[in-house]
Amino acid sequence: MTHVLVSVGQRALVAALVTAGIAALASSPAGRSDLADNIRLVKNGDTHITQYGLVTTIDCSDSTVFVNGSQNVITALGSCYAISVQGSSNTIIADNVVNDITVYGFNQKVLYKSGEPAVIDRGRELGMMNFIDRIPG
Repeated sequence: MTHVLVSVGQRALVAALVTAGIAALASSPAGRSDLADNIRLVKNGDTHITQYGLVTTIDCSDSTVFVNGSQNVITALGSCYAISVQGSSNTIIADNVVNDITVYGFNQKVLYKSGEPAVIDRGRELGMMNFIDRIPG
């Protein structure tokens, strides 16, 4: 993996180019995919969601939920072992989180109703704002 350092002005340009690329990909017939292509259940029951702008409800089934994308709104029912979020502007609302919530990126919101998870906000460590909190259940 190659890391590139960019200035504030370059960040805006990169964000605009990435957004334009996603919009172009999503609007082309080849870029469209079924919901099943973007939510994958893997061997040990973990759920992987890679999407832009998805609004859905899933069953945690005591597994880990991985969300990678932007502007997704995911409601996770039941008990989740862990939640990991990457990207930007995602919102995850979980009934229960057992082990940990790990957040990368910026403008992420992870809300959980019960559990005592370890909260790891890697975005905040880099100066980005995220919101992770317990809410009334």
